[in-house]
Amino acid sequence: MLVDDSPLFRKGLAELLAHASDMKVVAEAKDGFEAVEKARELLPDVVLMDIYMPGCNGLEATRLIKEETPSVRVVMLTMSEDEQHLFETIKAGAEGFVLKNVEPETLIEMLRGISRGEAPISPSMATKILAEFAQPRRAGATSQARPTGDRLTEREKEILQLLAEGHSNKEIASLLGISSSAVKSRLRNVMDKLHVYNRIQAAIRAVQRGDISPPWSRTPKV
Repeated sequence: MLVDDSPLFRKGLAELLAHASDMKVVAEAKDGFEAVEKARELLPDVVLMDIYMPGCNGLEATRLIKEETPSVRVVMLTMSEDEQHLFETIKAGAEGFVLKNVEPETLIEMLRGISRGEAPISPSMATKILAEFAQPRRAGATSQARPTGDRLTEREKEILQLLAEGHSNKEIASLLGISSSAVKSRLRNVMDKLHVYNRIQAAIRAVQRGDISPPWSRTPKV
């Protein structure tokens, strides 16, 4: 489902995706209210959501959609990776971000990656997000209560560590000598254990719990 207050942008995006044989645009919405209603009715696999819209913006719409239909994956459409609202959308449950100036082929590959359980987000933005949410721990706060969630296995921690460093499922599989499907399956287990919606939230929770090291704290290999 495509959600944007610009009819021209929506129609252009729909036309682009029509050329991908493995994708289908099931609905369009001009604002957050309409997006929530149609998501409830149609249960699309993925929602491409603009952030700034009149009435109900993308942030509030994402929160409502994830509360009602957590299986629906929401990806934010944004003009810049530096927007402060992006941090709030992660809290609301968004799976990732797509820049509006991305090349058409790149967008289609990102959408295919979502079906494989990957998050469309750059390594640089992933690092910014982790830094933002792990800030109390970085500052040395010791009184913070340990977040809830089940204990992770060592393999799950290894996968999360590589995920936090910006690696794709395929790259993680290659580095650990396992299959991509095994990576995807273990990440699903991790999200269940940590009670989170998506991969980004899983990495954030793991850093906050101390299960993995934040990317900025690891010494680069020479």
